[in-house]
Amino acid sequence: MHVLETKEAPGAIGPYAQGYVVNGFVFTSGQIPVDPATGAVPEGIAAQAHQSCRNVGAILKAAEMGFENVVKTTCFLADMADFGAFNEVYAQYFTAKPARSCVAVKELPKGVLCEIEAIAVKE
Repeated sequence: MHVLETKEAPGAIGPYAQGYVVNGFVFTSGQIPVDPATGAVPEGIAAQAHQSCRNVGAILKAAEMGFENVVKTTCFLADMADFGAFNEVYAQYFTAKPARSCVAVKELPKGVLCEIEAIAVKE
């Protein structure tokens, strides 16, 4: 097992790693839309979805992978009414259309609107 750590994604705010590489698979922790450079959270679901995707991408890059390597995502929304707007942004990054679960949750850390975790594999 190899721990992934990059300054291009927000640091863990609890007792967990940004991600792991295990037997050619990458498992990312859920990425909320925190800008790693400033610690700020953008306003609105579209901006937050973009930032969450960029954060996932940074962890994939640290593992020398990209969005094309993602085989499964789990997405969390604070409000299912944001589903359509979230999908519009998500589709720009996850163009290979990995398997996905998307659920609404009562609350997310820092009051954000979305969170994305991913599993990727090197072919």
